[in-house]
Amino acid sequence: MTRIVAVSGGGTGIGRAVCAAFAAEGAHVVAIGRREDVLARTAKELTERHAAQGGRVRALTADLARPEEADRVRDELRAAHGTVDVLVNSAGGNVLIGAPDGADEGTAGAAWHWTENFRANVLTAVLLTEALRPVIASPGGRIVMISSIAAYRGSGAGSYAGAKAALHPYVYDLAADLGPQGVTVNAVAPGYITQTEFFGTEGTAGARHDLLVSQTHTRRAGVPEDVANTVQWLCSPAASHITAQIIQVNGGAERGR
Repeated sequence: MTRIVAVSGGGTGIGRAVCAAFAAEGAHVVAIGRREDVLARTAKELTERHAAQGGRVRALTADLARPEEADRVRDELRAAHGTVDVLVNSAGGNVLIGAPDGADEGTAGAAWHWTENFRANVLTAVLLTEALRPVIASPGGRIVMISSIAAYRGSGAGSYAGAKAALHPYVYDLAADLGPQGVTVNAVAPGYITQTEFFGTEGTAGARHDLLVSQTHTRRAGVPEDVANTVQWLCSPAASHITAQIIQVNGGAERGR
């Protein structure tokens, strides 16, 4: 039976790789995000690439930090598909990346970046998950959050790491709540992943790249497919007894040397 997969932040980077992985197995994927043009391009390219496998990717534009938008997504998915087999919450990012100089200065700056990182990384995941709870397949449903190595090591300014760390107890509580219904809930915490907007898509040269690679045991940077493959496995029958876990995908960087 064709699985229905919803992926927030599905237009670029890790989210796009997740969409591609499920489309390759013949799933019908709904890529959700704020940027209509990016989502539409991703949906078109991945549908064409995986047409032979029966995979299909559809774009659905929404601001998932707004409750009414999350509810609209639920209503559209329920009307189109009835139930959702897999939910992957990949939307997010550090709002300080690309922010104007001085945006984080003073108490007003701290309030801004803590609030906005909470909205971007926590509310987008929580509101979509809560909206879709009535339509997640039961039994057999799978929910995966994308966290970060920053939840363990910090992120410099604190707010991004704090927001990602907030997802972990939510995973634990949700897994306990939904487990009796045959639904698993886990998170994947990536480290340094190239080819993403978070770390930049311009290549892998430079001192920062060398430093981040040197922190891994595998001596290489991660790529979006490393994360997508882990997500896909967590959503497979092989991982049906794995829930309430945070799976780290960082080449050992979190452990240090």
